[in-house]
Amino acid sequence: MINRILLRQLPARVTTGAYVLNSGLGKLHADHQAAESMQGWAASTYPVLGKLDPQQFARLLALGEITTGVVLLVPFVPAAVAGAALTGFAAGLLGLYLKTPGMRKQGSLRPTEEGISLAKDVWLLGIGLSLVLDDATREDR
Repeated sequence: MINRILLRQLPARVTTGAYVLNSGLGKLHADHQAAESMQGWAASTYPVLGKLDPQQFARLLALGEITTGVVLLVPFVPAAVAGAALTGFAAGLLGLYLKTPGMRKQGSLRPTEEGISLAKDVWLLGIGLSLVLDDATREDR
């Protein structure tokens, strides 16, 4: 039963895990300008993040993405745990989308041209929730 369940989750976990891991690895050694840019954007939505040093922020973001990616890729991590990690990560990204001016069309959830890059991350939320629900509704318990 475990193999069938893992096999069913494998495509979502591998593709999403690799995507998020790669994103984190790309941010791990961000230069000062890139770190300031990432932090400035995030702090405009989540002001508490503005209190961090930009390099510290970029490193924490990278480590969070790397951890999330690895949790998804490691098969013995329960789907509920991997899905919860991905759901939390996606919720943060969608928070940026919902709260950053200019990302959505006036009075709508539909993205503007600038908002498409964040709006597309709704698929991460869907995969995360699917993993949690798949684990919660397993019949072999």
